[in-house]
Amino acid sequence: MSKSAVVGISGGVDSAVCAALLLEQGYDVTGVLLDTGGNSSRAEEVCAALSIPLIIADAREKLESLVIEPFIDGYKNCLTPNPCVICNPLVKYSMLVETADKLGAFHIATGHYAGVAERGGVHYIRKGCPGRDQSYMLYRLPEEIISRCLFPVGDMPKDNVRAKAAELKLSVADAPDSMEICFVPDGDYAAFIRSRGHSMPEGDIVDVDGNILGRHRGLFNYTVGQRRGLGVPGAERKYVISLDAERNQVVLGDNSLLYRHEITLRDIILRDFEPLNGEELQVKVRHSPASYRAVIDGSTVRFADGVKVSPGQSAVFYMGDFVVGGGFIL
Repeated sequence: MSKSAVVGISGGVDSAVCAALLLEQGYDVTGVLLDTGGNSSRAEEVCAALSIPLIIADAREKLESLVIEPFIDGYKNCLTPNPCVICNPLVKYSMLVETADKLGAFHIATGHYAGVAERGGVHYIRKGCPGRDQSYMLYRLPEEIISRCLFPVGDMPKDNVRAKAAELKLSVADAPDSMEICFVPDGDYAAFIRSRGHSMPEGDIVDVDGNILGRHRGLFNYTVGQRRGLGVPGAERKYVISLDAERNQVVLGDNSLLYRHEITLRDIILRDFEPLNGEELQVKVRHSPASYRAVIDGSTVRFADGVKVSPGQSAVFYMGDFVVGGGFIL
């Protein structure tokens, strides 16, 4: 098997150390920066410091059509989408595979905190370093891509990753973690949507009994579970319980009304891990360390205890450390 690998270089410390570790393991490494319209200087610095070539691949058209447009549509349909779970299989990893194929390389690698495990000839994403685990974001990767993935920093504590970068005198050793969506760097998704020429009409903010409490600025400015910035006097302890597109209303209620024992999913992915239906699994409903006991029955997830969920996010199934499926929450 080829010892060549392409590495997704973002200009951050994780991908830089990922490339460095592969070099130490004897791989012939090529860096690939997916151009989304940002600055490429840090990625260029990293590759120059490691003496590896850098290919800049234009991802803007794919990002726009496959990620950004569905992201905007999701919010306009009262959902809370997570664009990374879509971008990874449809843009990032698919483009890394395309580049690897052109170069005759088998392996692709990123700085994600995750791993790959094999069971019965099937490759699975598995959890990475506790507290940093990013397996949730990778659950939609197809098995043929997972089988080619390397995650050299996947099990390393972040402090160790930074220490390795400092040892190698990489300029990104102290680079801050990227916490926001790449195309919404300031985190203000509603302003981003408005900047693209989209708007929604104002409407009423109501309580669960239909009493009018105030006015909203357009439904995409709100998400289920939101408490701050509602602009309603005396609603300090109220949360957005639902977004009613038909009535164009934001519905507020007590925190207790956010908990659900059962959810329905769409576009479910299931791995060849049997038995699955009827067996209790751990399920994550957002990108966080928290997981919840649940049973999967077709497209229905039944939780042992009440769980707060946001429609549009993903529910991801775990059997031990293995990612065995998931889907989008309705």
